Amino acid sequence: MGARRRLSAAWRHEGLRAGSEVAFLEQSGEGHRVEGRCTAVEAGRPWSVGYAIVTDTEWITRRAEITELSGRGEARTVLEHDGGGRWLVNGAEAPELDACLDADLEASAFTNALPVRRLGLAVGEAGRSPAAWVRSPGLGVERLEQTYLRLPDGDGLRRYRYEAPQLGFTAELRYDAAGLVTDYPGLAVRVV
Repeated sequence: MGARRRLSAAWRHEGLRAGSEVAFLEQSGEGHRVEGRCTAVEAGRPWSVGYAIVTDTEWITRRAEITELSGRGEARTVLEHDGGGRWLVNGAEAPELDACLDADLEASAFTNALPVRRLGLAVGEAGRSPAAWVRSPGLGVERLEQTYLRLPDGDGLRRYRYEAPQLGFTAELRYDAAGLVTDYPGLAVRVV
């Protein structure tokens, strides 16, 4: 069994919603596990999302358990991935997610670390990273097409142009040396 390393981070949500996120990432020779919580007020409604995501050593998501508490009550969604591109959502096959290698939570700034780490892009390289996208509130799951283009580093941070065409969204995301988002315009800013 390999040595374990634990990282922690926190973000303040701003723009789309008010709130915060904390995440704890544990790495070992077998892969990675992140646990986190997001709390927010969006459109005057409070909600909270908890998550546990397990990846293999290549940063491919293998399992994600997401829970939500909102005015509608409690909800839970479990994503399972075979490592080759096939997904189960709450035990049911989800062919619309074929070829996705990442779970991406709408509530989370952390989950954008997964494709960046997995892709390992050099400056000037771009990579597609379709994801199993979990919506909040509600925990619906859909395919989200995404691309990352590695830009030249600046101010000691790694920079990427992120695009999600079906959302009409493009932004420059900044990451620290640990591969965690420090600035996600319109969503979150890292505080620790």
